Amino acid sequence: MTDPRRETVRRIMRYVMAAFYFAAGVAHLASPTGFLAIIPPWVPYPHEVIAFTGACELAGAVGLLTVRLRWWAGVMLAAYAVCVFPANVRHAVEGISIGGTALGLGYHIPRLLFQPVLVWWALYVGGVTDWPWVATSSDA
Repeated sequence: MTDPRRETVRRIMRYVMAAFYFAAGVAHLASPTGFLAIIPPWVPYPHEVIAFTGACELAGAVGLLTVRLRWWAGVMLAAYAVCVFPANVRHAVEGISIGGTALGLGYHIPRLLFQPVLVWWALYVGGVTDWPWVATSSDA
């Protein structure tokens, strides 16, 4: 049996994540220059990659809000968070300033540590996992 309070929290978390990824997707497509600075040099076609990541974020946001696509959106946004991690590491290690603003370790360290939470969050709101609230025999 599913706990209605847990499902309410999951729904709120889903809307928050969808809004975050929608805004990020718009930012990637509207202002790609800042994102280009943090792409590792080994990534081919950086302009196209930025456009593709923006499209992925928008698709993921819509997918989370679409019942039939929700599971796949969760899986793909989790994979996306893993794939963009090298750019986040480069941004932190090289201290790359974006738009003339250098973000310090007070931003980068929590950002990097939060990446696994983003992976879990996508999987949780997509209904891929219930961890850590897995139903036990006493929940039935």
